[in-house]
Amino acid sequence: MGCLAVSNAFSMRICLNLAITRMVSVVKTPSNHTSLDDTCPAPEGKVHSFSNGDGSYDWDEYTQGIILSSFFWGYIITQIPGGILADKFGGKYTLGIGILSTAIFTMLTPVVVEAFDATGLIVLRVLMGLGEGTTFPAANSLVAQWAPPEERSKISTVVMSGMQVGTVLGTSLSGVLIHNSSMGWPVVFYFFGAFGVLWFLVWVVLCYSYPDTHPFISDREKKFLRERMSQHTHKETAPTPWRRILTSAPLWALMIGKVGENFGFQTMVTDLPKYMSSVLKFSIQTNGFLSALPLVAMWVGGIVSSWLADWMIKEDKISRTNLRKVCATIAAVGPAAFLVGASYAGCDRTLVVTLFTLGMGLMGFIYPSTMVNGLDLSPNYSGSLTAMTTTIVAIAGIAAPYAVGVLTPNQTLSEWRIVFWITFAIYLISVLIYDFWADGEVQDWNDPGLKLKGDKKENTEKPKQDSGTQHSEQNVRKVHPV
Repeated sequence: MGCLAVSNAFSMRICLNLAITRMVSVVKTPSNHTSLDDTCPAPEGKVHSFSNGDGSYDWDEYTQGIILSSFFWGYIITQIPGGILADKFGGKYTLGIGILSTAIFTMLTPVVVEAFDATGLIVLRVLMGLGEGTTFPAANSLVAQWAPPEERSKISTVVMSGMQVGTVLGTSLSGVLIHNSSMGWPVVFYFFGAFGVLWFLVWVVLCYSYPDTHPFISDREKKFLRERMSQHTHKETAPTPWRRILTSAPLWALMIGKVGENFGFQTMVTDLPKYMSSVLKFSIQTNGFLSALPLVAMWVGGIVSSWLADWMIKEDKISRTNLRKVCATIAAVGPAAFLVGASYAGCDRTLVVTLFTLGMGLMGFIYPSTMVNGLDLSPNYSGSLTAMTTTIVAIAGIAAPYAVGVLTPNQTLSEWRIVFWITFAIYLISVLIYDFWADGEVQDWNDPGLKLKGDKKENTEKPKQDSGTQHSEQNVRKVHPV
């Protein structure tokens, strides 16, 4: 259900990315071509039409960039409030109501666009962002309460892989629905919005914020989770130690690392359908399938790398900190190299799609690295930490589609090459910072009973035994009482 929640959030968010290629009536013919090398011929000898046939909105590339980025304007606002609510009251309704509101706004999209054109769509996308802003903070808060430490990478990956599941379904199904429905592009908003409402109805019956309050699971499971989770989670509401959190170097490393990876992710997810349509000139249905293929690879890469990561930690092959850094490096350097390579592959459509797919497959290594690193640092305040990091990385969600709109007014290969080189640089700078300061262990400010006195930790509760400097999670459990 957590995976479906994130999947719903992303399918409702990104179905516009493909639909907009049909909503826009005319894509203006470039007026400043310097070379025929900047354009691709229509595939298979077919004449490519710059008109989508059923669109009626004359939005230029800049306007489309604003529309696609407007979702993140609202998304930023509700991140931290959503994290605080999830930590204080639990993630069930914090997550559920956010998805439900987004589903309602999604179903209203065709009506609002018809009545208010681009302005109405921008306002509606901001409202959708407000609803979805609670998704990741609440989902991470739930994972922190339900996932034992030794299963954290796998469970977190299953939930967060909803990003790829939702993006794949939102992209591929949008192409099929638009191609086969007489309703045209509005059908995607009705379909995905209705599915979000259905998910909410099942969610409120089956899912709960804490194992102890769940009426359907066995006492044996409750006892197991209570024993495995008690060391780093608390049920009492304690003030969030904001000063210590905001001065934590590993947290800032995590946020900077996520900014870089999210800029690349948003460039691919938000604008890949436009690249497939305007540059490579694929049909709407082919566009949907091929735009989804790299995301399938990312989902597979995330699942495989997460299982491998948990095995390596369990078998003590590598420290958790070093594992997070290695996976983050693979998730940044791989996509960066393949994106630039794709820009030099020109109009070789098979090679371009292959390079995109390989790059996104390696991007799946974010799951056992930066995606789960916030839970490493503080299970107790995972909602607030996720809210902070997602707020920061949402800047990339605003910047990426806006930058593409500004830098690719003519949708040429040379313009897109500049976009991919910028993405390359952002990837490398952010991962270098992450690798230098990141940490994979629970931070001292996770426990509200621990306070710092100068450079020395002082426990306000009665200690169970003397503490020493330890690195493994097993030793940490021995020396840091709850």
